[in-house]
Order: sequence, then C-alpha cells, then structure tokens
Amino acid sequence: MPVRATKRGAERTPLEGDWDVVVCGASFAGLAVARELGGSGARVLMVDRYEIGERQTSACAAPTEWLVNLGLERSIRQTFRDLVVHAPARTFRWTLPWTFSTFDYRELCTLLGAQGDFRFETATVSGKSSFAGRNASGAAPGDVTPRNASGAAPGDVTIHTDRGDLSAPLVVDALGWRRVLGGGANVQPPEAFLSRGLEVHPDAAGRDLELWLDPKYVRAGYAWSFPADGELRVGVGSFDPRDHVKQPTVELARDVDVPAVRFQGNWIPHRIRAATDGDVFFAGDSAGHCLPTTAEGIRTALYFGLACGRELRAVVAGERTREEALARYAAFSRSHAWKFGALLRTQDAVGRVNPTPLMTPLLRAMSSPRLIRWAFGAYLAIAPPSFALEGRDPLASPPVGAPVPAPVGTATP
Repeated sequence: MPVRATKRGAERTPLEGDWDVVVCGASFAGLAVARELGGSGARVLMVDRYEIGERQTSACAAPTEWLVNLGLERSIRQTFRDLVVHAPARTFRWTLPWTFSTFDYRELCTLLGAQGDFRFETATVSGKSSFAGRNASGAAPGDVTPRNASGAAPGDVTIHTDRGDLSAPLVVDALGWRRVLGGGANVQPPEAFLSRGLEVHPDAAGRDLELWLDPKYVRAGYAWSFPADGELRVGVGSFDPRDHVKQPTVELARDVDVPAVRFQGNWIPHRIRAATDGDVFFAGDSAGHCLPTTAEGIRTALYFGLACGRELRAVVAGERTREEALARYAAFSRSHAWKFGALLRTQDAVGRVNPTPLMTPLLRAMSSPRLIRWAFGAYLAIAPPSFALEGRDPLASPPVGAPVPAPVGTATP
C-alpha cells in the first residue's frame, strides 16, 4: 500500500482563504484545468484526498504527441509504434499511424502541476452547497457584500471537506466517477455505467504493447500488457462491472511469466455525462470523459480539462460570465457525445463477439493497413493532440517544441 503524505495531527489545520477557483481533484483533469489558469492572476486552490502524483490507478499511457505538446516528454518511459493483438486462434501486429507511450505517473503530475499557479492542500471533499444571495455578482453598489455563515459571497459555491468549508465562484469537480459535487443520488456499481479494471506492476521488461481479446481472461472486455522501462503493467478490464477480474489478472500474469504483485485498479466510466450541473464544472471521469471500448481516459481528461480551464480563464479575465462559461463548456462536451456513443456501441459489440469464434476472423478483417490508418486516425481525432497547443498562454507553461530525447526503451516497429 502507498504511504500517504497527507498532513496529520497539528499540521492538519482548517482550510481557509479567499479563492477565485477551487479545483477538486489533483490528477489529469484537475491539473490540466490548473495549467490553463497559470499566469491568469486567479487565486486557485486545488484539493485532493491524496498528494499530487501519489495514487496511480491506470496503466498510464497516452498518445506520444499529447505528452510532447504538453511539455511532459520527460515522464515518458517507453514508446510504441505497433500494437500486438492476441485473439484465441491468432496474433496480429498492427502498425499505428501514431505512437503511444507509457509514462511515470508521479513525474507527469509533477511536470503538469509545475505549469500551473495554485495552492494545493490535502482534504477529502464530501459535497457542496450554493449561496444565492441577492444576485450572482454580489450586493448592489454601496451595499456591504452579504456572506453566509461559512463566509461565502453571493453566487459562490461552498465545498464541504473534512478540513472545513471552502467557497469560490468557480468550482471544478475532477474527483472521478463518484461525481461528488453532482446533484441527486449517485448510482453505485454494479448498477452504474462502469467498467472495472485491475492490474499488477511487477519489475519486468517488454518490447511490445499488447492486448488480448480472449474469453479465457474476460468475457466482455480485454486484457493488456504495457511495458514501462523495467516495469510491466499487466491487467484485465471488464465492460460488465459484475464480472470479477482478480483471478483473470493473476492468470494473465502467470501466462506472461511475471509475478502478480503490486495490485492496483479502479472503476472506469464508459458513458459520457453532463459536464456541468448547476454551478459546477465537471471534467475527466466525473463527466464520463473516458472513451468506451478502449477505456482510454487520460487523453480525454487532459483534453476536457484544458477546455474547462480555458473557459474559467475567460471568466477570470472578465471576458464572459460564469453562466456563459458553463453553457459553452457544456455544449463543447455535449458535441462529443455522438463519438462516445459510437464507441459504446462498439464496446457492446465486442462484448457479444468476444466469447464466440468470430473474434479471430473479425480481427483479421480489421488488419488491413489502410483500415488501421483510417480507424486509428479517426480515433485520435476524437481528442486531437493539436488541442494542447491551441490558446496557449506563454506564461502558463514552458515552451514546447525543443528537440525531444528518445524515450528509454523505445520499441521498434
């Protein structure tokens, strides 16, 4: 189990301060939001139950161009041009039109966090309330701005934590699939629209990025092996949250000849949700910003986190109101719903085909180089790497474009 570096005892003082933005969640989406606010002059507080970079819950891989465009190439551990896909009767090697890289989670979070300008505190967020007051902008001219018992001004959102209440007019929930700051009852697994994943992280080496579409390991889902320069991330993911994945993960580790050690896992949303709820912005898993079929959520968390941060930056600059930013961001996220829906239908099809003898001939038909270039090009375009370079503020991050050193252990085609 990881050792938590949270404040304890006398150091665990009540939180206080006057904030323009409170970002709840300090992983990919939350850090991307904070990055876009760097240099804006906004008073930004980020809170999370864990320290930044402390709790890795995925295989940690993303399209290489995304990492480079965000200035995160130092975190890359291994890069791949090929994807090896194992079916029950045959193995296929697909050469992709772009490369994919595994990375070190703590180092990436540290690098991304350094591009923002915020205060970080460990705290567990439990919910929120809003103070309507007289109007969204505060008291009338000449009036003393009214505040409620927790010190919130009109229009502020109050965040409840185990270290006291926090208030700000702009609040982001990037806490994950539980959608802590959402309205209404939160549906829990297995009834929720969630996949489940589990993996082991033994000290081992590998040359290939590998997937298994084989009912031997999981009926509706897939298994994987992602090398990361001396560490092999081996796991199983199920689209059906009722299917257990620990024993299949142990079996896969045995089959690839590595010890089943250092387990980690998580629930993975596979249906997009509203990116706003009342006066709160949602990004990453809390908005279902995780691609069905592949369960790729890092790239999309960064993508929607950047989009959210740019809307918040415009509010801080006085270019639009919070309500306008909420509407724009909700529409931006909603415009991607059909793409997520198409992948969800593909996911359902995989779940039906995987247990049958049809999987091998289907993968054979998909192995045309022209089809692979088209399919993976369209897949990357759902959240294109170029988005990381749009609307960049030179104060927000170091320049990107310097020569990139070859990652350690780069795989050859």
